[in-house]
Amino acid sequence: MSADPKDDALESQLDAQHDNAPGSEHKHGAQFEARRAEFRDQVAIAREHFEEVNEKIKQRTGRDLILAVSSGLVLAGVVFGALLFVPTLFAAIAIIVSGLATFELARALETGGRKVDVWVQIAAAVVLAATGYFATALWQVWVMTFAVVAVLIVWRMVGQMVAKDGRTYGDVLADIAAAGFIPLYVPFLLAMVLVLQQQENGAAWILTFVIVVIAADTGAYAVGVWIGKHPMVPRVSPKKTWEGFAGAAVAASIAATLLVYFVLDLPIWAGLIMGVVILITATLGDLGESLIKRDLGIKDMSSWIPGHGGLLDRLDSILPSAVATLALCYWFTPLVGT
Repeated sequence: MSADPKDDALESQLDAQHDNAPGSEHKHGAQFEARRAEFRDQVAIAREHFEEVNEKIKQRTGRDLILAVSSGLVLAGVVFGALLFVPTLFAAIAIIVSGLATFELARALETGGRKVDVWVQIAAAVVLAATGYFATALWQVWVMTFAVVAVLIVWRMVGQMVAKDGRTYGDVLADIAAAGFIPLYVPFLLAMVLVLQQQENGAAWILTFVIVVIAADTGAYAVGVWIGKHPMVPRVSPKKTWEGFAGAAVAASIAATLLVYFVLDLPIWAGLIMGVVILITATLGDLGESLIKRDLGIKDMSSWIPGHGGLLDRLDSILPSAVATLALCYWFTPLVGT
């Protein structure tokens, strides 16, 4: 049974009178201000708590979490966007990064007392990385790598003979070793990324292994900060713990299994293998770069990337993992769809 229209009209009139009553507007305004003040207080408390956590993380790891996450997201967006939508741009970025990272490493070695032909190394890095993109067979990259290393070693030897600056034999041998090490560590490994890009479904393979590396790094970072107590290699990297390594193992295994199965269309066991392989190569790459920095007495290779350090500080786990992923690509590709 419907309500009496007169009653509805009377109720509406009373509500209107109540809303228009003296002081009601002031009351509503006071309530709004109280709620806004409460919201501001909650935001301030949340911000204070976040800054406290960020400061603790910064003290423990030496990284600013906000800067690290922000710059990491920007870099990931640019690189992954180029990889998926503009492959040629991705290759160009990789070649440029090869030159910049080589410059970064060469300058770091110079600060450690090594004599490095910086601009020659950069030119060689660009050529070697570009070979990875334009090569039609893997052996061509190997031949170019051998040629580049040989030229750089001879160049350094001739430069030393011309300089006659009285350097000891030990220093000269160390300079020659550095001349051969730089192209093998940076442009050769980046060339492997570009070789992988040229394979069938290459972009998906790159996307997969990079995400697995990021997952491993994130797992190690989060668990290490949370409960890390037992250092893995304190003389090389005091902040890396076995608890963090366990977190990396879990994160890498889960990420690799899901990506290999759903993105690469491979069996689950292939994902488990990839997770273990990437875990090992990423960890060794990270520890290897830490050893270099510790030997040189520096914290970061540079300060180019806010919250991260230098290019090599971000590529240390990715570069060796690229070679392992290329090998897995050759092994697993015939299994697609099985």
